[in-house]
Amino acid sequence: MPDSTQEKREHEKRQQDKDQRGERSSLWPVDDGDITAWTDHYFNRSKRVVEKFGDQKVTYAIFMRRPVVSAPGLVIKWLEEMARKRNFDLEIDLRYAEGRWVGAGEPIMYLTGSLRHLVDLETLLLQRLGPACVAAYNAFTMCSDLHSVAFLAMDARHCAGTDMAEIMAYAASVGADRAKRKNGAIGFIGNATDATAHYFGQDSGMGTMPHALIGYAGSTLRAAEMFDETFPGDPMTVLVDYFAREITDALTVCRRFPKRAAEGLLSVRLDTAGSRFVETLDPPSSYAVLERNVPRAIRGYRNEEELRYLVGPGVSAAAIWTMREALDKEGFTKVKIVASSGFSPAKCRLMAEAEAPLDVVGTGSYLPNRWSETYATADIVEYDNVPRVKVGREFLIRK
Repeated sequence: MPDSTQEKREHEKRQQDKDQRGERSSLWPVDDGDITAWTDHYFNRSKRVVEKFGDQKVTYAIFMRRPVVSAPGLVIKWLEEMARKRNFDLEIDLRYAEGRWVGAGEPIMYLTGSLRHLVDLETLLLQRLGPACVAAYNAFTMCSDLHSVAFLAMDARHCAGTDMAEIMAYAASVGADRAKRKNGAIGFIGNATDATAHYFGQDSGMGTMPHALIGYAGSTLRAAEMFDETFPGDPMTVLVDYFAREITDALTVCRRFPKRAAEGLLSVRLDTAGSRFVETLDPPSSYAVLERNVPRAIRGYRNEEELRYLVGPGVSAAAIWTMREALDKEGFTKVKIVASSGFSPAKCRLMAEAEAPLDVVGTGSYLPNRWSETYATADIVEYDNVPRVKVGREFLIRK
């Protein structure tokens, strides 16, 4: 919970807003005028044709062309809201519950109802389903590979607006929940923004300081002191890469705050740019630190991308092991290591193989990398209970 009176007021206001919107953003169009403006024009024209010649009861099959993790929760809430608003009967046959793995081409759900009321909803429905399912799949694989590491969703800055940010936060929570169930993973424990914190069971976003605060303070230590004076009871995560003195600044902060360090209330965050090595490292020393700790990680064939994650510049496995060694050598064994910078599914898998001593990963890289893979598709497969679908999509007909 926030400590200051002002933060408590802000928290109460956010809670009231969340209660009013029912844990769903008000950004999604529900008024007919907005839906007309944002849907594909041929759907609007189809709606007018149906209104002129008579409605039919139809069934849509909704599917994707690649394996995903089912993340239909936001879409279903929106569809149910539209059915109430338009006063029509809607049947949702969800074939893959939230968090289930779905194969390519398998219908995630069937929607049955009035063609007049459903036809202009297809565009918005597909926009919100496909990206969520792919992001949930990515989040699941990342959390499963690094099952003993906590994740923070830091995707908001990479999203194309607040609508997408809500979808991505929801998707991370779905993927993480699957990883918890299937692999005992810690998964995503929170995210960076207040608006979507409820998807992770939190009242507010999480995070300590950006690079801007280090620059403002003039030194890493002074930024830590400023934070401590402002939020004395909060856990503190200090960015240590601003001045290219990751090891030096991390140890300096630990020595300044020995009580925090001893109580596990201090973390150091590595976010080193990929253009340079972490302090004290170069290629030979990077290999050496892995040889000391996890020799098997570098004794097989590795492509260039894998080698970069293991021993290259930026936040590599070698960098994380180097930080852990430096902290432990001075007795700061309870100081946690937080890592960020490009932690994609591929990088998480390599970090797991290198047994990188991570406590927390901050990432937005579960967002779909190839947007074309997020395209969901809807086809009508029944008209007034008669199976009918375009040639080539017969596999979608409900059995």
